[in-house]
Amino acid sequence: MNKFSTFLIESKNTHMEHIEELIFNEGVTGTRKAINFLRDIRDALAGSASRPINFTVKWDGAPAIFAGIDPSDGKFFVAKKGVFNKNPQVFKTVKDIDNDPKFPSDLKQPFKLALENLSRMGIRGVIQGDFMFGPGDLQRETIDEGDYLTFQPNTIVYAVPSDSKLAKEMKSAKIGIVWHTTYTGRSLESMKASFGKDIHKRLRKNKNVWMDDATFRDHSGTATFTKSETAEITKILSNAGSTFQKIKASTLNDISDNEALSGRMKVYNNAQIRLGKQINFNNAVPGLLDAITVYWNNEIEKVKSDSSKQKKTESKNDMIKYISDNKDDISNIYKLMGYLTDAKAMVISKLNKGSALKTFLRTAYGFKVTNEEGYVAIDRLSSGAIKLVDRLEFSRANFSPEVIKGWER
Repeated sequence: MNKFSTFLIESKNTHMEHIEELIFNEGVTGTRKAINFLRDIRDALAGSASRPINFTVKWDGAPAIFAGIDPSDGKFFVAKKGVFNKNPQVFKTVKDIDNDPKFPSDLKQPFKLALENLSRMGIRGVIQGDFMFGPGDLQRETIDEGDYLTFQPNTIVYAVPSDSKLAKEMKSAKIGIVWHTTYTGRSLESMKASFGKDIHKRLRKNKNVWMDDATFRDHSGTATFTKSETAEITKILSNAGSTFQKIKASTLNDISDNEALSGRMKVYNNAQIRLGKQINFNNAVPGLLDAITVYWNNEIEKVKSDSSKQKKTESKNDMIKYISDNKDDISNIYKLMGYLTDAKAMVISKLNKGSALKTFLRTAYGFKVTNEEGYVAIDRLSSGAIKLVDRLEFSRANFSPEVIKGWER
């Protein structure tokens, strides 16, 4: 059976879920997808893949940029994430950018430069990437006694040795972009996405634009699983499969079908991650019940009428009763999520060894070494893609007040 044949890829790459959240989003089907995808990733990194799996790096860029040809009139445009709205928001002239009252003033110059220069580079269809730097963003800094050219579009500081060829290329450019997604279709609304296809190699060079694509390249030659590592991740995935079998299918599907419940569970998960905590399945249900109780009590407090209070109280009681009645299944769901997270962590750790750029977090006390934001694993036969991010590391840094973000400087 083709394990990826039912994997649903988003037609627009505006948001991609973490692999473990497929449990909450798609129930039994999503859980099976997550386990099978991790098995195929294991095989790819162990050198025994039966189907091609590629990886792209999740660069921590901002903002997103879309560029290409509008099929409706054949004109070149640049855009932000509104490109795929029912009424697409695209910018085909400098005047379009200047006349948009909602266009952030600090982004006008980078987008104008993109409009001017990308239009000469032979883009076909539509491509999506992330801005890495614009005018004035590149800095020369000393980190751990090393001399680097740095840029910080968001949370992560990227550092390139200042005397390197790469630094020279960046310094001669006006903007820097990393491309990661290609779109094709007869209209902007109907376009479908494909990931990681060596985009920059198909474009004409322009000295004003430094660009790369997000394709993962193993610069260390060590981003493969050893025999013992393969055995370790196989055991983790076997435990995930066994735990999956213990959970009633009806419970998994009930949760994914109930947006209110699955939404509250994901909010609880994210809250624990922001606190830097890995959820322990032994106390997951009590913690979840406490969080849901607090949420609903606040919601009840907000409304004035007795009928509204009664309606919200009933919703609260129904949700608490469902969790309490199915506490063993829900505990196993969190146990399963833990196994998926452990397997994902092994994959991320191995891919991190192949990174070429140095990455740091900027704090009030200096620089702190960190890893890439994460990766996207792509199944070449189905074009299925899934996000692999160390949420405890990156998400904690993203929300930490101690980490100085690029937009705060």
